[in-house]
Amino acid sequence: MSDNPYQNSKGLAYPLTKMNFLVTVAGVEGVAAFSQVTGIEASVDVIEFRQGNANSLAPVKIPGLVKHGNVTLRFGYTMESAFKTWIQECVSETRGEIPRNDVTIELIDINGGAPQQIAEKVSGPRTWLLTNAWVTKYTAPELDAKTSDVAIESVELAYEELIIPN
Repeated sequence: MSDNPYQNSKGLAYPLTKMNFLVTVAGVEGVAAFSQVTGIEASVDVIEFRQGNANSLAPVKIPGLVKHGNVTLRFGYTMESAFKTWIQECVSETRGEIPRNDVTIELIDINGGAPQQIAEKVSGPRTWLLTNAWVTKYTAPELDAKTSDVAIESVELAYEELIIPN
């Protein structure tokens, strides 16, 4: 039996759960609390090329541009937040330059037990970094007087580069 809380009795490491994570936006004070993050992805275009005098009739495939999908963040409606000010600056009809910020998303390892305190900063090797991100879409919460669900807002972020954890 292993004494390491991150391993089972056979010495295999437990996978990380996806229920605890922290999102921070560089240049935006405070920590925004999110209930869901989706869409972290990168893909490489495939370029097919064949020279007219090639021996093969099949084209050669070479890597093209790297593209990133938009990331969606969902969060409970709050009254005051520097994060919401950033959203407003990005989607306002009367704006100047769109404020671009780096966004970090950290998966928090709780294999050693439940968190004892609220995470307030990002640290560790399980962090995705979205560089030069900005809000491209805001969705207000659905309002329904017949339910007692939490009012959930969402924002969609576009970004230029994805740095993935190793």
